[in-house]
Amino acid sequence: MTQLLHRFLARGDALARLQDHAARLRRLQRTLETGLPPQLAGQCQVANLKDGTLSVSARGGAAAVRLRQILPSLIEHFVLAGQAVQTIKVKVATPEQPVWRAPVSERQLSPTAKESLERFAQSLPADAPLREALERLVRRSRE
Repeated sequence: MTQLLHRFLARGDALARLQDHAARLRRLQRTLETGLPPQLAGQCQVANLKDGTLSVSARGGAAAVRLRQILPSLIEHFVLAGQAVQTIKVKVATPEQPVWRAPVSERQLSPTAKESLERFAQSLPADAPLREALERLVRRSRE
């Protein structure tokens, strides 16, 4: 029983540490945004803080180069804001890939074909998957 209690408390302690770290990263992100030029503000994001090294990801190579150019003043900005940042490591974030979607196929049916499919669908049981599919096809088709 005591081992179970110790495990439960250890999980709670780990969760508390994780929440503290997440809160620290949010504060660092706000500090980063106030220390960046306006054109870089939406291009850079705090990734992690470990042993005084802040990891920042930049969207694209151009933003990373510009960020590396202003690192000394940025570190000074963090120190003046009371953050324990000694060095900043800049990483280029992988670009977000758009989600591929299959092109919507256009369904064209002649009026005769539509009428025939509707009649056939009506002859099927009400809960038949084929009936549902045929009714959907007729609804979505264009003449």
